[in-house]
Amino acid sequence: MEEAECDVHAPVITVLVSLKKAIKILQTNPLFIRYDPQIIIEAISGIESEAGEDLSSEPNLLKLCQLLEELKTQLEKLKRFQDYSLKSLVYHQFTKYEIYQLSFAVEAEIQAFIDRDFVQNIVRTLLEEDPEEEEVLGALKELEERVSQGFDREFQELILRGKVFSILEWLICESTFSKRAKGQAALVVVALVRFNRDVFVGLVLMGPIVQALISIASSISIRVLCSLIQLIRIPMVDKIELDGEITTIMGLLSSRDLSVTIAAVDCVYEIAYFGRKEVIDVMLEQGLIEKLLELQRSVHGDNLKETCRADGGNIGGIHEECSKSDMKLLETEGEKNEGNWPFASCVARFAVQVEVGEGLEKKEKKEFKREVLRRVREASISEAEAATIIAEVLWGSSP
Repeated sequence: MEEAECDVHAPVITVLVSLKKAIKILQTNPLFIRYDPQIIIEAISGIESEAGEDLSSEPNLLKLCQLLEELKTQLEKLKRFQDYSLKSLVYHQFTKYEIYQLSFAVEAEIQAFIDRDFVQNIVRTLLEEDPEEEEVLGALKELEERVSQGFDREFQELILRGKVFSILEWLICESTFSKRAKGQAALVVVALVRFNRDVFVGLVLMGPIVQALISIASSISIRVLCSLIQLIRIPMVDKIELDGEITTIMGLLSSRDLSVTIAAVDCVYEIAYFGRKEVIDVMLEQGLIEKLLELQRSVHGDNLKETCRADGGNIGGIHEECSKSDMKLLETEGEKNEGNWPFASCVARFAVQVEVGEGLEKKEKKEFKREVLRRVREASISEAEAATIIAEVLWGSSP
């Protein structure tokens, strides 16, 4: 039954898209633009003739048909006022303005029907038994693109009535789809939050999506989490802490997948900016500074890079040969990643995020900086490393 309805709507949608393009001509400046009304009348009549009974037989298009008849009437009237008498000029401009207003009403009806059909098709695709993953991915990308066009109250009603958010939640949290598909569904959730925070922020915070994104542990899911933190801010970080997920995110800093580690570090930066004192304390107690120092010493950090260049192999008191091939590896691996060295100065960057962030009071920020400096001194493997990082924390990293 639903497939038959979809088949019936396909030619109607094609006609409506063509009609919408013709209507756009009427939405230019209503007082000064000059167009031939006969051309528009013929275009609309031609599209209606092509559609046949498709438009008139569709109950949801009854109002659109009425508006089109009124529009054609106004266009015919415009043809009658072609002389240059004062009366004709006044009626001409007044009629043009009426046509201008009608064009928006017609476009709104067209868009409403297209959106209704679009949402129905999306829901049908996502709820199919054993759907093709590429088909699901295509539907999710189309939905993200449509939602990203900006707020539309009528479209929001369609989303809510179609229970689209619940379907996305199921897809991310419970379905057997791949991480790729779940990540795309999560991107739609971010688009919905941007679409209308007043409605969709509450749905995100009350549901299991946040925990699911962290448990998926892909670079996309963690970057989606970063986006949600940026959009929802302190309440989002509070939820992560309340769910006990700070520990899980900290664990991702040791992931074997470099892209996941990079995303986790970025997530830590976002949490640092919006996190309250309790959240920052949890991260510090679980060895965040020590983990960041390890990353900063790694092949993707800057400590090892600078030490190799300066000391020729004496890394933090541990004598290792840093050959030309090692340096070449450093450069090659670094160039593959954002900013060449994704973990460069990560301790200082974390400290800056907390210091300029919204979560801590001024007094708490001073206490935090002292604690970071203490932990850096304890965790550093040489006095030179400690001095370098402390200088970065206090004064910022050198260019």
